[in-house]
Amino acid sequence: MNHSLDSQSTPLLSAVTDHLSRIYPELDYQQIARDSVAAMGLVDEAPTSELYRNKWSQADAWVITYGDSVLIDGEAPLKTLKRFADTHLKGVISGLHILPFFPYSSDDGFSVINYSQVNESLGDWSDIEAIGNDYDLMADLVINHCSQRSLWFENFRQRKDPGKDYFFEASPEDNLTQVVRPRTSSLLRETQTLDGPKHVWCTFSHDQVDLNFSNPNVFLEMVKIVRRYLEQGVRIFRLDAVAFLWKELGTDCLHLPQTHEFVRLLRTLIEAHTDNAIVITETNVPNHENLSYFGNANEAHAVYNFSLPPLLLHAMVAGTSEHLKRWQMSMPPAQPGTFYFNFIASHDGIGLRPSKGLLSQQDTDDLVNTMQGFGGRVSWRAADAGKNEAYEINIALYDALQGTIKGLDKWQMQRFICAHAVMLALEGVPGIYIHSMLATQNDYDRVNLTNHNRSINRHKWALTELEDTLSDPRSHHALALSRLKKLLEIRANQAAFHPNAVQFTLHLGDEVFAFWRQSINRTQSIFCIHNITDQTVSIPISSVNLISLDVWHDLISKSPYSSADDVIELAPYEFVWLSNK
Repeated sequence: MNHSLDSQSTPLLSAVTDHLSRIYPELDYQQIARDSVAAMGLVDEAPTSELYRNKWSQADAWVITYGDSVLIDGEAPLKTLKRFADTHLKGVISGLHILPFFPYSSDDGFSVINYSQVNESLGDWSDIEAIGNDYDLMADLVINHCSQRSLWFENFRQRKDPGKDYFFEASPEDNLTQVVRPRTSSLLRETQTLDGPKHVWCTFSHDQVDLNFSNPNVFLEMVKIVRRYLEQGVRIFRLDAVAFLWKELGTDCLHLPQTHEFVRLLRTLIEAHTDNAIVITETNVPNHENLSYFGNANEAHAVYNFSLPPLLLHAMVAGTSEHLKRWQMSMPPAQPGTFYFNFIASHDGIGLRPSKGLLSQQDTDDLVNTMQGFGGRVSWRAADAGKNEAYEINIALYDALQGTIKGLDKWQMQRFICAHAVMLALEGVPGIYIHSMLATQNDYDRVNLTNHNRSINRHKWALTELEDTLSDPRSHHALALSRLKKLLEIRANQAAFHPNAVQFTLHLGDEVFAFWRQSINRTQSIFCIHNITDQTVSIPISSVNLISLDVWHDLISKSPYSSADDVIELAPYEFVWLSNK
């Protein structure tokens, strides 16, 4: 039975009020709470978040893509994307993360002009809903900033509502030396307004102006946007660059307490509207900072596992699992109700900040130099003492794995598949970039066209060309797609690959990266052993400590292992998933 929210004692209103009292203690947070609940359309009593409940399983896997990664002349790209997904991915993946599909002015969608419209060059809301009807749909809530071409910012210049006080301002005379930046551009941008020049805060670029969440009206605007996305079928919210959301002069303006409280508040409101919705934080920062967004299972449902891409890439090209193992042993298991979102490639580059303290400077330099040798680019950020440091490597993953620190070799495909096998077997939910599913290579034409390094891994396929390529089983694109789909199919049927199943790192030598998974009900165990070198590796079964009463077999090759005298022979970049089921 539904109950009216006229009383302030409802659990939802009480929870929202509690969040807001920590963010706006000097404002009328009770009224802001009532406005927030109304903005979400929650006119009846709704439940508050239920912690420690898993809304996911081993069958969950997502593909990350732009709305126009696959194109047909004369057809809305979102329709073409769904056509491609229905033909090649349906039944193998559970969800699609469509990168910002709104009108934008730069950064391939992350400088949003209008949050409530679909970019007409991609399609319309009916196309988004059609995808959401058949797949778990992830969308970006670009919450930290918006485009200088937005109505809000134009109103900021004209000093009228809505917008005149929506953007964060500071003075060039302020001490901003502690502020953490992911870019080398100047932090403040001078803007002419009807009230004279103002200096607005731009964490990322001068086209991306930071919103001022100390104004609760900005938060209420975001609540309305969240509701719109939910009503259009979005079920997974990626909170883009959320770590920078709250600013406070005299601090580093990163991960401030109010930022964490906003994540908790958004989760409360989102789950009250749609119980099976999920919140994921995108925080490309050092590992221990990233983990803080789990809270006590009351903040993000998932965090991007940002340390995995650089560490796994280093392991595959250096031929040692030393650093990867050390990191993996330090990672706490995700509590029930939370999970790691694992990825090894995305629309952005391979971030290096999350490997800080995990790789030595020499290891990082070797990795950067190797990737540059394979045609990659490097993006930089402003660091301490006015110096710049490598921020991310920009390269297509297939090309990143075409050799080792020794140079090019013949093991590109095997190395590429092995890297994905590691990701698919690890604790968490995997996300595979569409250009990894298709083993797309570096797109230098797009780099030259856009003059942006990240464009190297943002190819746009003509669907007719792609279908011709995939119809040829000898093409590396067809081979990669076929093998990755097979691994996904195997993964989806193993209880021990549940995102929250037990995981322990195994010590079988630095030539392999190995770990043990056990299902939540303890009925299935899988030993995942991956050769990450260009040499054959032999591993005695006795060193793996298989339970002798069980009958073991490799889920990949179906080969049985029944004797303690057996030896696992792994060719370069070969792997086994040994299961007792």
